[in-house]
Order: sequence, then structure tokens, then C-alpha cells
Amino acid sequence: MPNQIEKNQKKQAVPSSTWLIILGIIVIAANLRAPLTSVGPLVSLIRDDVHISNTLAGLITTVPLLAFALLSPLVPKLGRKYGVEPVICFALIFLTVGIIIRSLSGATNLYIGTAILGFAIAVCNVLLPSLIKRDFPNKIGSMTGIYSISMNLCGAIASGISVPLAVGAGLKWQGALGIWGILSFLSILCWLPQFRNRSKQVSTSRNKESINNDVNVWRSSLAWQVTLFMGIQSMIFYVLIAWLPEILKQQGIDSSQSGWYLSIMQLALLPFTFIVPVIAGRMSSQRSLVTITTILLLTGTLGLLYGSTNIILLWIIILGIGGGFAFGLSMMFFGLRTENAHQAAELSGMAQSIGYLLAAIGPALIGYLHDGTNSWTLPLLILLGASVLLFLFGIGAAKNQFVGAPKK
Repeated sequence: MPNQIEKNQKKQAVPSSTWLIILGIIVIAANLRAPLTSVGPLVSLIRDDVHISNTLAGLITTVPLLAFALLSPLVPKLGRKYGVEPVICFALIFLTVGIIIRSLSGATNLYIGTAILGFAIAVCNVLLPSLIKRDFPNKIGSMTGIYSISMNLCGAIASGISVPLAVGAGLKWQGALGIWGILSFLSILCWLPQFRNRSKQVSTSRNKESINNDVNVWRSSLAWQVTLFMGIQSMIFYVLIAWLPEILKQQGIDSSQSGWYLSIMQLALLPFTFIVPVIAGRMSSQRSLVTITTILLLTGTLGLLYGSTNIILLWIIILGIGGGFAFGLSMMFFGLRTENAHQAAELSGMAQSIGYLLAAIGPALIGYLHDGTNSWTLPLLILLGASVLLFLFGIGAAKNQFVGAPKK
């Protein structure tokens, strides 16, 4: 009897290698937003120190998004050819190098480093959902939630501590941006065991998958619905990140308070980037979650347009929760709508390419509309329309079907 109990305990014990993979995913995810969100609060310091225009300063945040759009479709092929673990490891090395170069003085280093880290983050953005699909096929929801909350939490922290580090701690903008190289270097150390122990295994499984389950996601209507859902939610998020403080200022809220409201919106979405993937993973169809997402985004946007400024914090929190729902669902669709890790990587690459292209275009378009009308009414109406489109594509993306599978 004791021997049987010991056997059951051994079966239930989680191997140390699995814990190492989970730790690696958490640490890597922590690097995917922080190097980007740390820039926004420091733009004025960077602009004045490097002597660049507002337009060029805006490119500091646009360049990584364009890098995501350009490289994302190619990343699955890199993972397929060389193995997911080695490609992620080299991406982390390039991420560290990019952060260091960006932190050196001079406009040239600023943009070169930003481009390098943008390409590196694009690789991890695409391959992490694939890795979760492969190594945790029965825990996609919880692992996606862990990955999402690590990424968004560190992103929120980075935007909050950038100015205190640069000004309060005397690190200047170079040090406040460069400090994230420590985190990326630690992620390399955490990931090295995966690079060493699993690359051969990945190569074998990769070849098997490519023979049996090759699908052209660019010709799949379901893949396009997932892609457009991902793209529209990215555009809405980055438009709010870029312009919410200005929208609030036009409603009579001072700049310092509007900055805090933006932080509150980001904090409001955090719990739901974990909760929503866990719930979605237990459902065959996620259409009810898509409906809730749309209601939240429409309510929050209508509140900004026509609601009372006395409860404007409520509208901002609702928008944050809606953004958390949308982001969590978009990350889950990569695993739920595919049959294997290779398909998940292909779908992730396609969706993030289009998604971040829209994310790069969205803030500029909204700013152009504001300049032309001298009002935020039309831009907010555009966000309402985007929320409706999110619902339409989300209903299709939430259908219980696989990319490449024959239509039922």
C-alpha cells in the first residue's frame, strides 16, 4: 500500500523541468512590454537631450510596432527551421543588445537600438503562444493568463517608474531605459537550460508536425477573423494609450490627473488578462466573452463621449476591463483555433503582423482626425465603430473550429 501511494505521488509531482519552462515563460513575458512602455513618460526628456522634433520623438514608439509587423510573419519559419528554444534564446540576446545600444547617447543609437529590440520582442511575441500550445496543451488558458499578466504587469510598472528612475534616482533617461537590460539578461540565464536540453527534441517534433499538419493560414477565413480581432483590439488599446490623457484634458481634467487615469486604466485590465484566458480555455465557444468585451468597450467609449465627467473614472475602469477581455481572448485564440504548435506559431505570426500594423497606424490616424476637426468626438465615434467590428470578427473567431479544418 505505501508503495502504491509513493507511485501516485510521483505521478502527480510536477517535474522540475516543467517548472523551469514556466519560470522561463514568466520572465520572458516580463520583457515584452516593459522596454516599450518605459519610453512614453520619458519622451520629452529624450527629445530635449537628443535634440529631435516631436515627429521623430513619436517614432521611438512607432518603430517597434513596425518591427513587429514586418518580422512576425517570418518568425514561425525561423522556429520551424532552428527550433523554438534556440530562436527565443537568440532573440533574448538581441533584446539585451538592443536595450544597451538604445541607452547610449545619440539619436542614431537610439533608433538602431529601438529597431533591434523591436525585432527581438516580435520573435518572442509570436513563439511564446506556440510554446504554450506545444508544452501545455491541457493548460492553455492558465498558462496564457500567467504569460499575459506577467507581460502587462511589468509594462505598467515600467511606465510608472521611468520618471522616478530618470529624475528622482538621477539615472537620466539612458539609465531608466537601460535598467531593463538587467531583466532581459536574467531571462537569458533562465532560458539557457531550455536551449541546451530541448532543441533536438523540438527539431524532431517540428519535422513530424510539418508533414502532417501544414496549413496556409493566410488562406483561412477563420485565421483572418482571429487576425482582425487581434488587430482591432491592438489598435483600440494603443489609441487609448496615446490619446486618453489628451481626451481627458479637453474635458477639463488637468494633465497630472489624466496621467493617473491612464495608469488606472492599465491596472484595471490586469486581472482580466489572467481571468479571461482561464475561463475561455474551459469553453468550447467564446462568443459570450466576445459579447461582454464589446459591451464593455462600447459602454466605456460612450461614457467618454456623452457621460458625466463626475463619474469619468468609472468609464475609464470599464474601458480597462474591456481591454483586458479583448487582449486575453486574442492571445487565447492562437491556441484554441489551432491543432498544434506550428499552426499556433503561424496564426500568431499572421495576427500579430496585421495587429501591430494597425496599432502603429491607429494613433496617427486618430491624431490626424483630431487635428482636422479640433474635437475628440469623431475619433471617439471611430472607436465605437471599431468596437462593433471587433464584435463581428470576434463572433467568427470564437467559433469552435480549427484553422484549416473543413467547415461544419
